[in-house]
Amino acid sequence: MALVTTTEMFKKAYDGGYAIGAFNVNNMEIVQGITEAAGELNSPLILQVSAGARKYANHTYLVKLVEAALIENDIPIALHLDHGADFDICKSCIDGGFTSVMIDGSHHPFDENIELTRRVVEYAHSKGVVVEGELGQLAGVEDDVNVSAEDAKYTHPDEVEEFVDRTGVDSLAIAIGTSHGAFKFKPGQKPMLRFDILEEITKRLPNFPIVLHGASSVSQEYVKIIQENGGNLADAIGIPEDMLRQAARSAVCKINIDSDLRLAMTAGVRQVLWNNPAVFDPREYLKVGRANVKAVVAHKIKEVLGSDGKA
Repeated sequence: MALVTTTEMFKKAYDGGYAIGAFNVNNMEIVQGITEAAGELNSPLILQVSAGARKYANHTYLVKLVEAALIENDIPIALHLDHGADFDICKSCIDGGFTSVMIDGSHHPFDENIELTRRVVEYAHSKGVVVEGELGQLAGVEDDVNVSAEDAKYTHPDEVEEFVDRTGVDSLAIAIGTSHGAFKFKPGQKPMLRFDILEEITKRLPNFPIVLHGASSVSQEYVKIIQENGGNLADAIGIPEDMLRQAARSAVCKINIDSDLRLAMTAGVRQVLWNNPAVFDPREYLKVGRANVKAVVAHKIKEVLGSDGKA
């Protein structure tokens, strides 16, 4: 099966009241863990690559790893650029085999965001590639994304119709309280998503696919393992899964998950190396990390996203 765009995925997800998992990939083991879980559960899948991942692993290596996953797993997979900062990186990914790109102009003034996003849309659509835009900014730190809590802001529902109309984007990432990274909330702070904003945006944009970034739940199981095996992740807090389930049943068709995969991989590696100091074969610790990634993705697909059996 060849790579697909997200167009048909999102239509089915919107109508079916579930969401597609968009999982960030950085190396072979993460690609394998994600796609094996999705393949076994017959779930559609979005594999997404950040600018940081391209710097680390090289564009070509990542594309070829995803192509290998397509050979091994008979499910629809879209390859997506996460947080494209400018036109050039979006163009590079469009020309380089991606089927979906995100242009993140959310840090620009409204009209500049529209101008930049529209330029990417025009080029992408001419190549058969779909585009995700963003309105509102999420706080947090993850890869090349670094937004302070003071600079973060919710999406304004009264801007979404004009933004979509003037840009022609295929989906829209919004800010309703999610956050990048593993430290989404301060200790004692109650996680809260603004479902009132989501509901109002849905009214303004009926049948239009909405995206949630920064939606890792930060499994306390893996945080505990990391802590017990030499790590330091005190106060790591994520988005409660019941809130993500509620979002997936609404207009949210794509939910981004990255930190949960990092925690799962790191927990496996640390556990092996901490308990077996003589181990120096990367296969010994990476296979445990890979198994953890697979378990996380399977859980998300079945218990949070509801996309199992929907391929």
